Amino acid sequence: MQSFDLDRTDVLRIKNALEGDDAALEKVLSEYHASEIAILFEQLPQEAKERIINMLPAGIGSEILTEMTEEAHPEEILISLEPEKRSEIIEELDYDVATDIISQLEEHEQNEILEDIDQENATSIRALLNYDEETAGGLMNSEIISVNINQDKRGALAEIIRQSEEMEEFYTIYVVNDMNVLQGILSLKDIIKARFDVKVRDLVKSDYVYVKADLDQEEVARLISQYNLTSIPVVDDNMKLLGRITVDDIIDVMEEENTEDILKISGVSEDEELSGNWKDAVKSRLPWLIINLATAFLAASIIRNFDATVKSLAVISAYMTIIAGMGGNTATQALAVTVRRISLSDLSDRQAYNTVLKEFLVGMINGAANGIIVFTVAFFYDANPTLGLVLFLAMTGNLIVAGVTGASIPLILKRVGIDPAVASSIIITTFTDCIGFFLPLWLASKLLL
Repeated sequence: MQSFDLDRTDVLRIKNALEGDDAALEKVLSEYHASEIAILFEQLPQEAKERIINMLPAGIGSEILTEMTEEAHPEEILISLEPEKRSEIIEELDYDVATDIISQLEEHEQNEILEDIDQENATSIRALLNYDEETAGGLMNSEIISVNINQDKRGALAEIIRQSEEMEEFYTIYVVNDMNVLQGILSLKDIIKARFDVKVRDLVKSDYVYVKADLDQEEVARLISQYNLTSIPVVDDNMKLLGRITVDDIIDVMEEENTEDILKISGVSEDEELSGNWKDAVKSRLPWLIINLATAFLAASIIRNFDATVKSLAVISAYMTIIAGMGGNTATQALAVTVRRISLSDLSDRQAYNTVLKEFLVGMINGAANGIIVFTVAFFYDANPTLGLVLFLAMTGNLIVAGVTGASIPLILKRVGIDPAVASSIIITTFTDCIGFFLPLWLASKLLL
């Protein structure tokens, strides 16, 4: 299939097709993949989305809803459909996807949908709705391939064929006992190559990775990445098999978690939708800006305390903004690296110490290198070697402080149970601004006046 770069031309094409009959619209839509139509939906009014989903076969409609982002609100389209069409689409959706979409609706709307669909599907979706959406239980799909450990190859193959009729693809076969307790995993390759008289218990791999249903989704992503898995089984506290999480689900989680961390570090609430309106953006960002304003007043108060120094040596004002700015950049670099390390794994005390020590050394070396540059500028441009020495010491000191705080603050916050991505940037900005102003002014007052 030809690939398209989705742009304004495609949107206009779809909008023009919407003015015609269904046959013409379907002909235009057939040139786009479901994922491309999902992107185009972001530019179309609700009525147009509903018409397209109603017109297309349930299989394609379900793919489009699957590819839509949470911010595009696929649940609004689903609830707007006629019960018969809605049920057809849900039949085509994987249980985990259907649950993710339905969970965004009000409880009475959820019940309305579940009452109209097949009882078996409704039961599976209701079970998944009980889990927090950011846990393994909220991620998992209860559609799995499992065989009994007491079966022979012939019986196991027959069971695999029967169960796979309802699944598009599967990576691993799970082995359970008579009580549905997970015993291990089995690869399709091993069972196909085995002799017909072999038992499943002789083929099962008991060395496997699993997760409990209440485990955080970020930890699930870490385990799948660490062990290079294509899927991972989900069990309850009694080791009974509940479902599986596949790598494609984890890709979405990693994108979501990375977006969340970037927004937090930037001082933007995770509740703000990337495609949200200006009112939501103001509501999300204004509280953080007010907190930043308060810390800015703190930094400004330092300058007020050195008013005599500033009046006697006006040139220091220009240089101290450079030093404070360099400290901010250094702290941001250390913060980004440390928060990323924290998100990938829990750091031991030794690892945390080494992280801070590394940033201390990096800050000292980078501070000295930049300090030499500002010393040179002050020596030749201002013809003042003592000013150059003040700036060298201030630059080196501030970049050391920036590196240490950029690494230690998120580690401390993590240790006391506060999300380091949320609060670190404000605390660190306060440190680097205050030290960036204090050091050159204090040193100048001691060495130049």
